[in-house]
Amino acid sequence: MKKIILSLVAIAAFGVANAQEDMKFGAKAGINMSNFTGDADTDSKIGFQVGAFAEFKVSEKFAVQPEILFSALGAKDDSDNYNSNYILVPVMAKYYVAEGFSLEAGPQIGFLMSAKYGDTDIKDAYKSTDFALNLGAGYDVAENINIGLRYSLGLSNVSDIGGDVKTSNIALAVGYKF
Repeated sequence: MKKIILSLVAIAAFGVANAQEDMKFGAKAGINMSNFTGDADTDSKIGFQVGAFAEFKVSEKFAVQPEILFSALGAKDDSDNYNSNYILVPVMAKYYVAEGFSLEAGPQIGFLMSAKYGDTDIKDAYKSTDFALNLGAGYDVAENINIGLRYSLGLSNVSDIGGDVKTSNIALAVGYKF
């Protein structure tokens, strides 16, 4: 875990050191569809995310974008919903393939805030952190407005009670750059 955190800090520091004047901050919000993979037999659940980001342009074609997001994730089964709330910290490497259109990839660490199955608190059944790999694309529809689509592939087991359960999430978000 220390290696991943140090890697995230190094990527962010690289972006800040090389950003110079091309630095923008922003806010984003969107909807997501999440599920569990692995040993879980669940269906997708709709949730939301909201947060802030900073985009550091390293060159005309490349940027680094660290974010901090509150995200309502989980899944559902025949009986009820699994609701888990996370603080997510992705660090995205963005490559602008055309004017306003970018492809992005990067690591993400998630910190579990709460977990419930229906009205029952099940936070003790989850690990406190989740690691994921994000892949996505974004488009600047206006100078300060961006639409992004991102898939998050869980890399670590989030179950603390047995089995191999990983998170999976696809999110559609709108961002505003200040």
